[in-house]
Amino acid sequence: MNEIVLMSDPRVAAVPVADCGEPLVDVRLRDSLAVDARRAEPTGAFAYLREGVLIRLLRAQQLLPDGVRLLFVEGYRPPALQRRYFERYAGTLRTAHPDWSPARVREAASRYVSPPEIAPHSAGAAVDLTLVDAEGRELDMGTRVNANPEESHGACYTDAATIGPDARANRRVLGAALSSVGLVNYPTEWWHWSYGDRYWALSTESCRALYGPREPG
Repeated sequence: MNEIVLMSDPRVAAVPVADCGEPLVDVRLRDSLAVDARRAEPTGAFAYLREGVLIRLLRAQQLLPDGVRLLFVEGYRPPALQRRYFERYAGTLRTAHPDWSPARVREAASRYVSPPEIAPHSAGAAVDLTLVDAEGRELDMGTRVNANPEESHGACYTDAATIGPDARANRRVLGAALSSVGLVNYPTEWWHWSYGDRYWALSTESCRALYGPREPG
C-alpha cells in the first residue's frame, strides 16, 4: 500500500479473521528484550503479545547494529481499555472541532488510536516500541513514543519530512529490522508495528488475519 490507509478504512474491517489460537505470552520472561514501564497497569496486560509476534521481535533484535536494542513499550491492550482510549481521543477532537461530522472524528481519531473493534493491540498482534543504546538511553526518533499528530505537528508520521537526519536514520534502522521479520508499520505512528492482525493482512495482501481481539484472562 503506497497510500496511508487508516485503521478506520472499511477495507481493514472487511478483512476476515481466522484466529489461530496462539497464546498471549509475557515478554518480561525473555531477558533479552528490554521492557519499559511507562504503559504498565495493575494487571500487567501491557507486557503480553501473541507468541508469534514475540518470536519475530526477538529475531528483529538480532538484526540491529551492535550497541542498539529494542525497547518494548506496550503490547496487548484489553478491548475495554482500547475503547476508553479511542473515546477519550475522539472526545478531544470533537471539542476542538465541533463542526466535524461523526465520520470525520472517527477517521481523524484513527490516526492515533484504532477503533476498538479492529484494534491490533487488542488482538495481541501490535507492539509499540523504540530503540535504545547499550546504556538503555532512548535514541532520537524525532518524537516521543505515543506523540499524537497535534502535539507533534505530524512528526509522528513514520515518513514525516520535518524530523532531523539522526531521527530519520534511526527510524530506518528500526523499520529495516522489523519489516525483515514480517511486521508492518502503521504509517501515522513510527513506533507501532504489528503482525497477524487485520491491518497486517491488508498491507501484505493476505487473505485473512491470524489474530482477532482477545478478552483478558
